[in-house]
Formats: sequence, C-alpha cells, structure tokens
Amino acid sequence: MTSPLRNDRFLRALRREPVDCTPVWLMRQAGRYLPEYRATRARAGSFLGMAKNPEVACEVTLQPLERFDLDAAILFSDILTVPDAMGLGLYFVDGEGPKFKHPIRDVAAVDKLAVPDMESELGYVMDAVRLIRRELDGKVPLIGFSGSPWTLACYMIEGGGSKDFARIKAMALNEPQALHKLLNVVTDAVIAYLSAQRAAGAQALQVFDTWGGVLGPAMYREFSLRYLNRIAAELKRGEGADRTPLILFGKGTGQYVSELAASGAEGIGVDWTISLEDAARAAAGKAALQGNLDPTTLYGSPDAITREVGKVLESYAAGNNGSLEGHVFNLGHGMSPDMNPDHVAVLVDAVHRLSRR
Repeated sequence: MTSPLRNDRFLRALRREPVDCTPVWLMRQAGRYLPEYRATRARAGSFLGMAKNPEVACEVTLQPLERFDLDAAILFSDILTVPDAMGLGLYFVDGEGPKFKHPIRDVAAVDKLAVPDMESELGYVMDAVRLIRRELDGKVPLIGFSGSPWTLACYMIEGGGSKDFARIKAMALNEPQALHKLLNVVTDAVIAYLSAQRAAGAQALQVFDTWGGVLGPAMYREFSLRYLNRIAAELKRGEGADRTPLILFGKGTGQYVSELAASGAEGIGVDWTISLEDAARAAAGKAALQGNLDPTTLYGSPDAITREVGKVLESYAAGNNGSLEGHVFNLGHGMSPDMNPDHVAVLVDAVHRLSRR
C-alpha cells in the first residue's frame, strides 16, 4: 500500500492544470556532483553495481531530495539496461563511457534480437521502482524512463558512443529494412519496459531521445519520430485520473516540437537551443513543455542563475498567452559532475519563488 501523494505539482503541470508554482526536477539530479553519491559509488564499486542493486539505486535516487526542494524523483538507472538485457554485454570504461561486448554489426545479429523478460532479466529495475516508491512515502512522484529506440540503436550498432554515428547511418542508407527491424524490436522492448515500470509504481515516464538531433529531418522522421509515435500510441499508461503521463525528450530536436506534441504524449522536453516561447507556440496547447535552462548556467554566480531562471519562465509565458501553466522547469540536458550543489539549491529556490502564484 503506497501513501497518498503530498506534492503533485509535477503531475498537475503535465496535465496542464493550475499549480501554486512551477515544478522543477533536473536531469541527472542524482549523480556525481553530489559528494554523497561519490561516497555511495566508492562503496558499491561501479556504476553498474549501483544500478543493479535496488537498495543502492533507491539510496542514490533519494539523495538529491534530501538536499533540494525538488518536485519529482527520477529512478537511478541507465538507458542501456534494455540492450544489456538483450544480450549485448554492457560495460563501462573510465573516461570513455558505456561499451557493448557484442554490438550489432549485421542482419544476422538483428535477427537474433528479442524482447527481454521484464521481471527476470530486468527485475532489478522493477524492484528498485517498488522500493523507491515505498521509501518516498508520497513525498513527490517517481519518474521512470527509457532511451528512445533510435538512441538505443545508436549505442547497439556503434558499440558505444560516437562522434559521427557512421555505422548506424550507413545501415540506414544501405540496409534500411534491417535497421527498421532492429528499431521495431527495440520499440517493443521499450514499450514493455516502460509499462513494467508503471506497473511497479512509476508515476510518470520519460523517453530520452539523446541522439535524435544527429539526424536530418527526413531521417529523423523515418528512424526516430515514427517509433516515438508508436510508443506514445501503444504504451500502457492507464486512463483518466490514473493515466501515467509520458514525456518525450529530445536533444537537438526543437524543430519537431509540433510533431512531437501531436504524438499524444503529455509532455515534450526540449533542450536550450530553442526558446520556450517558440516551443510553446509550436506545441499549441497539445502538450505540456519541460525544460530548458542551459546546464552550463549552473557554472554562473547565484545572481546569474536566478536571472536566467527568470528568463526561461518569461520565455515560456510569452509563448503561452502570458500563463505559466503547463510548464515543468528542467535543464536542457543533464548536469555535469563538477557542478556546485549550492548552485542547484539556488536554481530550485529561484524557480519556485519567481513562479509563485
């Protein structure tokens, strides 16, 4: 039995309902900028050791909420848990990021892919969601998440990060049917994964399309947007008051806000390369917006951070008929390890104070 939710600003904003002030949470809010996170990681031994241990994942998820007046928690995990469960062998290299032991390099490897079982192969994620919900005790909502099919496919085919995404773009050009087959099975897995997180207790869901912006318009619509639309249409997320909102976040995809808003997702996350005024006009009231302070603003002084927060709020209101309703404040991408936690406190306080109504 879970406790009633005491702070529902975040969910109300996604439903475009009135709130007393703009809710705020931050991508990578649980992370290396916090000394308590670094201490936990040192004890756990590795990032994967943390992510695959529900008790440690819960501890790390809750750490920023003990410091800051945030309006949502986000599950501590990684977008690459799904391809790892599909047999690709995820590991991390210091200074280089995630890698796969068995990247997808040909049609034969695509043919072997299958949707993993959510409660056995990814059961540690669902156990973490259930534990976090219990430990939150109704303080704020819990966000579950996944990578987008395109973004997951980038890592699966490249074998890790990439500067030019040459392998996956070559597959898109030379073997588009093979890439679509891969994207379809990954989309099935993402839908099952997010549905399982919802069943375990996640109260909102976000899809990270981190690499959508590396595509030109035609390829974006064919290889990314098509599958985001399918997730929004087929994801099991309830009805009416029990509906679990879905947020689609894309880095470098601000030009597609109107198309993303037409997907049926409740929220569209945007980075800092589009103004919220333009994004709000493009969304045209079809979805709430989330974002979009440039993360590097946190390197500024407290006065500079407060000033920039005000500009983001003003920009959103300018595109939304003067209203701040339907906005979730966030960064335009994730936080960096060398950011000052005191500056995060300034940001969170400024959002609530400047948007109070």
